[in-house]
Amino acid sequence: MLLEWILGFVFLIVKLTIVLIILLTVAAYLVWVERKLLGRIQARYGPNRAGEFGLLQPLADLVKLITKEDTVPQEANKGIFLLAPGVVGLMALLIFAVVPFGSGVTLWGRSIPLVITDLNVGLLFILALSSISVYGIALGGWASNSKYSLLGGIRGAAQMISYEVPMGLSLVPVVMLARSFSLVEITNAQSARPFIFVQPVSFILFLIAALAEIKRIPFDLPEAENELGAGYHTEYSGMRFGLFFLGEYITMIILGSLIAVFFLGGWHGPLLPPIIWFLLKVGIIVFTLIWFRATFPRIRYDQLMNTGWKVLIPIALLNIVVTGALVLGTS
Repeated sequence: MLLEWILGFVFLIVKLTIVLIILLTVAAYLVWVERKLLGRIQARYGPNRAGEFGLLQPLADLVKLITKEDTVPQEANKGIFLLAPGVVGLMALLIFAVVPFGSGVTLWGRSIPLVITDLNVGLLFILALSSISVYGIALGGWASNSKYSLLGGIRGAAQMISYEVPMGLSLVPVVMLARSFSLVEITNAQSARPFIFVQPVSFILFLIAALAEIKRIPFDLPEAENELGAGYHTEYSGMRFGLFFLGEYITMIILGSLIAVFFLGGWHGPLLPPIIWFLLKVGIIVFTLIWFRATFPRIRYDQLMNTGWKVLIPIALLNIVVTGALVLGTS
């Protein structure tokens, strides 16, 4: 019994280490990918000086951020100011703990699921952590004691709280169809047909709400540079600014993973290995997010709030009622 527990703990630590290293590396190179894609879409080169094809640009950026002076405004609330970036980065990393990225492997006669932990309330865990991320944005903006940062923090908190509601409501039909909050069970429920074909409305609602939740264009109002400098992280420098930056790109990967799990069947697919299917689906979503950034203009703040409260929430509630009626009618 003790040996079984020790082996399980060792496998958990190994999975944690591997996933953390891969996630941080992919997030760093996602910056390079985005800059190269934006360059091509906008008829320019993108980074091409640091290494072949600019492949060492993420390393150059890391060196620059580490060697920059870590400044703290004189009138800032120092403790909260230093803590806020870590909250954003940590919450982004913790969400990935419940994301399954494969069906499992057999090692030394032991079946190892390709998920760090399969919580039976995994979906609720994700919504809870995304709610806590609001604190990092709001506290970072408030603690800076800067008008630009404060306005960016207020915008970010209002936006994230507002769009949590339609994002959560959009997933209710998925839970009704899968009959589980576990992300592994939700994925397995799509072995025959991905939910995007039976819940296209939920997919569109979730994509729009999640884009606003992670503050990507066209919903990047908390960082509107022509209005707020850099928004909630205006006063940050060095690696603390880098943590905000890293958190954004990790959440892009997580958003792609969640869409793959909730609507695209996760690792399910013909011919190719399961983990390859999962990575392909995540890559397509991440490419789409970058494409959105190169295509859409930033909307006004009143349009942002009206869309969330007056459009997305009523449609999400109507979709829940229709789905519930169909589930009851076919059961």
